[in-house]
Amino acid sequence: MSNVRVVTEDAQFQVELTNAGTKLVVVDFYADWCGPCQRIAPFFNQLSLRYPTVVFVKVNVDQCQQTASSNGVRAMPTFLFFRNKTKVDQLQGADQNKLEEKVKKWMGDEEEDGEEGSGGMNLNSMIMKSGCECLNDSDDHPFSHCLDKGGQYLESDCDEQLIMTVSFNQPVKLHSLKIQGPDNGQAAKTVKIFINQPATPDFDAAERNDPVQQFELTADDVKEDAVINLRYVKFQNIQNVTIFVKDNQGEEETTIVNYLGFIGTPVSATNMTEFKRVGICL
Repeated sequence: MSNVRVVTEDAQFQVELTNAGTKLVVVDFYADWCGPCQRIAPFFNQLSLRYPTVVFVKVNVDQCQQTASSNGVRAMPTFLFFRNKTKVDQLQGADQNKLEEKVKKWMGDEEEDGEEGSGGMNLNSMIMKSGCECLNDSDDHPFSHCLDKGGQYLESDCDEQLIMTVSFNQPVKLHSLKIQGPDNGQAAKTVKIFINQPATPDFDAAERNDPVQQFELTADDVKEDAVINLRYVKFQNIQNVTIFVKDNQGEEETTIVNYLGFIGTPVSATNMTEFKRVGICL
């Protein structure tokens, strides 16, 4: 027994991606003659039962040659991961542990994905930690504490201002943000958003330069279920985002960010150097 959907015709593949909507789709490109494909097939079936919110699909590369070719499949098994019909990740080879790790990674927060009807997903799993920087975060409550929902938080150090730069591991389209904070006056208030900066600006530059978007947050805007909508047309090909928090809502000495979340979609991009020659069985 499994919840795996089997694609037998090229036209059916796009139908499956469309029907999945904002759900994660994991596609197993396999061949009947491939030994590793046969060995990992039972585990793939188990995953479909273990993660019912994820759509699992199998594509026979000999029956659906056009689909395999258009998706750059050069070795079997190849697992591709899609959100909103866009490829977000891939895995080659019959490695059960790595396969399940990627399923967990890209599942994200299913309730948050597309919660505003935007077709968006939680992009925090695409954050490149080595490309992140925060000015004026405290040693005890650093920037990394607000990038997941682990119960910790980011707090400013010397005063109420913060500059946070977040880089993504591939270009993305941003639809909205979450800048959650406490209800004690320490939540962010005046916020300026900059995009694709070559380097993190200092506080003087952040004060002086015109942002792509600026807003004044209210107490409702920083609640856990609140979403801050962006001017979507301005955020279409984003490599990094810089957020300048100028002050907080209660004129408190320091500012706290409980959670910083990004909602949108990845820009479709395929790195062909990651694929191997046609017909290889891994």
